[in-house]
Amino acid sequence: QPDDRGLIGDVPVLRVTRRGPEAVHFVPAALEPGAEVLLSLDWDRRFDHMQQHSGQHLITAIAEHMFGFKTTSWELGRQRSVIELDTPSMTAEQIEALERSVNEKIRERVPVVVRELAADDPEIERVRSRGLPDDHAGPVRVVDIEGIDSNMCCGTHVSNLSDLQVIKLLGTEKGKKNKTNLVFLAGNRVLKSIEQSHSTEKALTSLLKNGPGEHVEAVKRLQSSVKLLQKNNLNLLRDIAVLIAQDFKSKPVQSQLFVLHRKEGDSEFMNIIANEIGSEEILLFLTVGDEKEAGLFLLAGPVEAVENLGPRVAELLGGKGAGKRGRFQGKATKMSQRGEVQALLQEFISCRSPEV
Repeated sequence: QPDDRGLIGDVPVLRVTRRGPEAVHFVPAALEPGAEVLLSLDWDRRFDHMQQHSGQHLITAIAEHMFGFKTTSWELGRQRSVIELDTPSMTAEQIEALERSVNEKIRERVPVVVRELAADDPEIERVRSRGLPDDHAGPVRVVDIEGIDSNMCCGTHVSNLSDLQVIKLLGTEKGKKNKTNLVFLAGNRVLKSIEQSHSTEKALTSLLKNGPGEHVEAVKRLQSSVKLLQKNNLNLLRDIAVLIAQDFKSKPVQSQLFVLHRKEGDSEFMNIIANEIGSEEILLFLTVGDEKEAGLFLLAGPVEAVENLGPRVAELLGGKGAGKRGRFQGKATKMSQRGEVQALLQEFISCRSPEV
């Protein structure tokens, strides 16, 4: 269970740990030894932990009683808690029955009692436990949910199951070594979850212009429309790439350097242009993406030239890339540096062909 927080006087407590039987408090400022101080507890945090911890005891006991599923560990998380059960799976029907049963116990207002037993008390043998810590000394603390569970525990708990308000089982996740993780919320966390869900529902109702019952179908229709638009857009980009290449090839005098930037596009768009031009004598420098942000680049042409220039182009564009057989492509973070790359390529061509 996570530690308590609060104030010692006006000094905040950052963390509390256990050292043997003592609680060690970490604070950001020195305290006067022997001074009388007022301790202020962060009650919202404490009560949340009480609800989750008592909720875990209840779920653990009922799961073992109903289905024989033993709890092997559990975690009290910041937003949700998880109980590891010694079973490879749970059915939806078992989860529903377990949730119904634990909430029935909450409505029955069953008392929760804390007892301290001597370490040699024979009753300890009848108490559910995973064993005592190696450095334990003194009496053994036992938490009883009357008629339901008796368990060794040093955590904080509610005094009556009615304080749990409600428990919601969110489902299961695959655990380790043929175990199942059961995810749950207890008490105020359930109310917060409902509030968040309701806020999301209201936002979706406003965006989708229909009621909550129609949200799923509306999203499915939107997804289908987006897929169709993406397919059409891809086909158009391919057509544009072919036309760009054909336009270049139709020129009576072709330049030894072909440079093109387009905001909309992808790697396939650039490779189609390179394939269509298909000349190993022409150096192509193609980029796609937002000119002021990140994007993709492709350098294509004579194998030796691309091998030499590719890494330098990537460096100028603040990116990384790789290539083979006359093509070098990758990601760029500085698309604004395209002008410098073009100057580099132009200089290379001029040096290679002095007559140009």
